[in-house]
Amino acid sequence: MKTILVKELMVPLTEYAMVFEDATLSDAIDALEKAQAQFDASRYRHRAILVCEKKTGKILGKISQMDVIRALEPKYHLLGEKDSISRLGFSPQFMKSILEQYKLWYEPLKDICRKAGKQKVTEIMYKLTQGEYVKEDTGLNEAVHQLIMGHHQSLLVSRGEEIVGILRLTDIFMEICAARKEV
Repeated sequence: MKTILVKELMVPLTEYAMVFEDATLSDAIDALEKAQAQFDASRYRHRAILVCEKKTGKILGKISQMDVIRALEPKYHLLGEKDSISRLGFSPQFMKSILEQYKLWYEPLKDICRKAGKQKVTEIMYKLTQGEYVKEDTGLNEAVHQLIMGHHQSLLVSRGEEIVGILRLTDIFMEICAARKEV
């Protein structure tokens, strides 16, 4: 059986949405829209933006679509950590009471989106952990294990010290779908 390597499925870094650390959330949204428009239509669209250091180009973090939406309503920071409430299994009625109590998403959407031009990406971005990097010559089995165990949507792919691409969960899923059809 042929071993599939990470580099065979990764999206090259040059095709991914990226902004520098001094960019605004609005700049990041524009970069994501542009990358999605230029991306191969036969693949899943991008769902994140990478934040890079201006001087070195080093990747500092990433911003997901959820991070963008969450950042548009600043009162969410009053509720604590990003994942704490959703994982506790509260009832739909309780969740709705939080919406009403904190008056989340009460302003018109255009007013909420206007705020995007002011927020810096470094205030919103998720800082990458050591477990979110994989070498390009790593086997797919190891990368899948890393994604599952870390609950990650993607991994940054390295060649030596350089980041050269992104291995996305969606691309692995497409590979699984294709392999299933060959059975």
